[in-house]
Amino acid sequence: MGSKPSILFVDDEEKMLDILKINFSRDYQVLIARNGLEAKEIIERQPLDLVISDLKMPKMDGRQLFSFVQQEYPYLPFVIMTAYGTIEDAVEAIKNGAFDYIVKPVKIEELRQVIKKALNYYELVSENTRLKAKLEKIEEYRKIVTVDPEMKKVLSLAEQVAKTDANVLILGETGTGKQLMAEFIHNMSLVADGPFVEINAGAIPRELLESELFGYEKGAFTGAVQTKKGKFELANNGTLFLDEIGELPLDLQVKLLHAVERNKIVRVGGTKEIPINVRLIAATNRDLKKEIENKNFRSDLYYRLSVVTLRLPPLRKRRVDIPLLIDFFLQKHRLKDNVEYKIDEEAMSILLNYSWPGNIRELENVIQQAMIFAQNGVITKAQLPEDVVNQSFTIPLDKESFQNVKKEHIEKVVSDLEIQYLNKLLSQTKGNISKAAELSGYNRRQLQNLLAKHNINTKNFKI
Repeated sequence: MGSKPSILFVDDEEKMLDILKINFSRDYQVLIARNGLEAKEIIERQPLDLVISDLKMPKMDGRQLFSFVQQEYPYLPFVIMTAYGTIEDAVEAIKNGAFDYIVKPVKIEELRQVIKKALNYYELVSENTRLKAKLEKIEEYRKIVTVDPEMKKVLSLAEQVAKTDANVLILGETGTGKQLMAEFIHNMSLVADGPFVEINAGAIPRELLESELFGYEKGAFTGAVQTKKGKFELANNGTLFLDEIGELPLDLQVKLLHAVERNKIVRVGGTKEIPINVRLIAATNRDLKKEIENKNFRSDLYYRLSVVTLRLPPLRKRRVDIPLLIDFFLQKHRLKDNVEYKIDEEAMSILLNYSWPGNIRELENVIQQAMIFAQNGVITKAQLPEDVVNQSFTIPLDKESFQNVKKEHIEKVVSDLEIQYLNKLLSQTKGNISKAAELSGYNRRQLQNLLAKHNINTKNFKI
């Protein structure tokens, strides 16, 4: 199709179609149909910008064609050509969403103006749809709360890979947000309008896992009273998220590999190959390379799934996000009484210094629980779980692990101290960098570097 807008004229009068072709072929790509059925086939076959149809036609009339367009192509403008005797029908169609009508015998200049208006409308609707899609993608960003530089890099990489059809492997400890990242990739992808289907390989019994993945035929086993589609078929033309892929038994790994390589599956109890078009995102908290060494995971499947690998950092390595996440969860779980929740300084210090073995999921649970017992909306040490307040850190015995823990603790202590120092300094000087530099002895550049390191905004301290 060229750059000209495409218009489909539908009429059972050959002479009428000839007149329309002669008058409008120079400015538009003109298609013609002699009845509603012919028109329906053209509409389903190629993109159009406008349909202009007579009402009275054999096989399928204009009303039926309009009803089809309304249901299947609601943004496609539809103009009705009608005789004086059927104007009431045309007006009724406009009430139901038709763009306009024009009375026969058709005046070419009048129809030309209607066409221009209809095409302008279509352009506005298309632009509005594009803007809406853009806003939805911006909204996707807001779901992943972070100012941590490493997490931002992962997010940027995820957005880039989303625009391809490459399979993605997401690695990260339990509770780091692997499912949320998978949903982000799907919603930013070219198949965002398709289904997002998930399956947790670790949560389904071995004997049910194969039929859940690939579906089954009627009579395949006791209780299979009817054919059932599996997750692969349900995810067709969309994304299949395979969570805890490291838990998948070896025999099912073989079948999964065949499905990935051939883009075809066979239901349990069946022989027919069913084509599939699915984008795969897998996730695990296991070290799959070690699992391969231990013969628990197939290397060929690993390389099929990990075309791109994303590693989500644990919460203890993105502590700068903890206050943001706390604020997010306070808003998310806010009770109906509209109380404004806040956390006192001591409780915040405890939360910042806790190791968070359960990561973001554990943080959310702690905040949700604390909100229930908070007095007047203020969360204090008293509302925090005992194990969070009185955590005992296990020190590893081997030298390398100990050195890593030591390094992490030194970095954390220095980072926390710098954040507390900057907060106190900026509170004292109401966010004025010059006064802060004068009071502290640091020069402006040194202070600005420290603020940038910890993503601290001076505007938050101005009154």
